Order: sequence, then C-alpha cells, then structure tokens
Amino acid sequence: MHRSYSLEFVRVTEAAAIAAAKWTGKGDRHAADGAAVDAMRKVLDNVETNATVVIGEGERDEAPMLYIGEKVGSGTGHELEIAVDPLEGTNICADGGPNAIAVMAIGEKGNILHAPDTYMNKLVVGPEAAGVVDITKSAHENAVAIAKAKNMPIDELTAIVLDRPRHKELIEELRNTGVRIRLISDGDVAAGVAAVTPGTGIDVLFGIGAAPEGVITAAAVRCLGGEFQGQLRFRNDDERRRAAEMGTSTDEDKVFRAHDLASGDVMFVATGVTTGSFLKGVHFLQNNIAETQSVVMRSKTGTVRYITGRHDLNKKASFVGL
Repeated sequence: MHRSYSLEFVRVTEAAAIAAAKWTGKGDRHAADGAAVDAMRKVLDNVETNATVVIGEGERDEAPMLYIGEKVGSGTGHELEIAVDPLEGTNICADGGPNAIAVMAIGEKGNILHAPDTYMNKLVVGPEAAGVVDITKSAHENAVAIAKAKNMPIDELTAIVLDRPRHKELIEELRNTGVRIRLISDGDVAAGVAAVTPGTGIDVLFGIGAAPEGVITAAAVRCLGGEFQGQLRFRNDDERRRAAEMGTSTDEDKVFRAHDLASGDVMFVATGVTTGSFLKGVHFLQNNIAETQSVVMRSKTGTVRYITGRHDLNKKASFVGL
C-alpha cells in the first residue's frame, strides 16, 4: 500500500470530523453521525482506489452509505479494504464531551477481519507491557504484571474502562488492586489508542466494547507496537450465526491478537472531533475557517505523523455539509 494514501485518507477523516463538529453539544447524535457519514463518503469517492467497506455503518438495508460491502473510491487503483467509524463517540459529540474522533483503518485486500456487529472483551497495553498480559487471566493479575513491566507502583497504574453496568465487577476488582480508573461514556477506539501512545497517562484498556471498533484499534496497535487481545462476546444466536456467515470464528475462548484482526500492511487514520487524550478537536475560527488535528500511522514503517490542518470552509462547503 503506497504511502501516498496517507494524506488522501487524512482528507477523508478531516472532512468527517469537521462535519460532525458542527453538531458538537447540540444533543442530536443522529444528525452528527449522518453529517460525518455523508462527508466521509463524498471525499472517499475522490480517492484513487477500488476499496470495499468491511466494517461500516451496518448492513446495506440499515445504512444508506458506508454499509458493509459497499464499494468506495474512484474505482481505479489498488484494491483495499477499509474499516470506518465516521464518528466514534456519537453521544460524546452530541453532549460536547472529550475524545470523539473520525477514524478509519485501511488494509490490502484480505487483511482486515470482517468483524460481526457484536461485543468483544478487550485488553490493550503499550510496548512496555507487551508480552506480559493474558486476557484469560484476571484483571488483578494483569494489572500487577503491567505495573511490574513498567517499573511503577500499582497505585500509579491507570486503566481506562467503559462506564457500563457490565463492568461493575471489573471496576471493583481493579480498585481493590489499587489501580486508578478513568471511566469513559463511549469511544473505546480513542481509549485503546491512548493506552499504546506515550504521554497520555493511560496504561491499559480493559473491558467489553464493540467488536468492529476492536478491529480498528488493532490496526493502531499494529502501527504503534504494544499488544491487543480480544475475545468475541455474542449477545444472541443471530450474532453468532452472522459471524459464522462472515467466516469469523464463533469460539468465545479464542483470543484474537492484533495481527489476526489487521494483518499485513495497514494504516490507521483519525481526526479529532472533540479534544481528547491524543488528538485536539476541531476548532472553528472567524471567516469560516476550521483547524483540525489528525494522526496517520503505517504498520510497515512504524511512522506516526500528526497533521494540523487549516481549512477554508467557504471552499469546502460541498464536502462538509455546510
């Protein structure tokens, strides 16, 4: 996958982020998500590629655009697979909270797992703790191992966890171990990336979130180093059947690692919608100018680039829904 795609796909997430940011704090998650999807789709069609959406907004009958199996791009160029979340953190954006992002993972054909729309138990750590964690062990055991690997007291270790009733016992176990916990309402892609990015103050992500977002997170881990482990958690027989139809293992004991979800040469691209752990949000200036911060990563080289963009929205109105 040629490095020239890096900037092309940054333009895609920038457009989605700007469109969604117009709805920040307005309480309408559906409008924010719809604006991001529309903008992302329009810019994708200008990228010289023949790409297929393998993780998107849902099935064709559920999503008019960026549905699973949809062909995007100009129709010429390399055959790629993309996993997209035009607005990760729809509720966050609607409420004006931190860490909403527009994000996508890109791989060559056959390299991105076609993850079913189900849950996944996830464990994500940075390079210092890679090789010492085991998702089949308790949170206590893993926290102790991470602290030892990072040569830090256990009471200085910070875990990030989705604030959900299903995590009540996990949260109690971590607190009894002495771990600091940062609870988040949504957005576990941003949380997982924060866990493997130096300087964010996050040491590990624990807990159950959406499986498709796990695939996108795994792409970032492939680029940054660290370790991702995940186990599918089906909520009903229909989700299990759907996974089997997609060719994905239905064994809930199976541990998926980063290379199982995003193999080969992959890219991870994200633009901040609202300011968070590792990206600044969209900042609107006078005269219809917007500033963005994005990150683009490549697994092949390990290169991580942060890109600040300044956009004249008078000239980009057709792309960002203005």
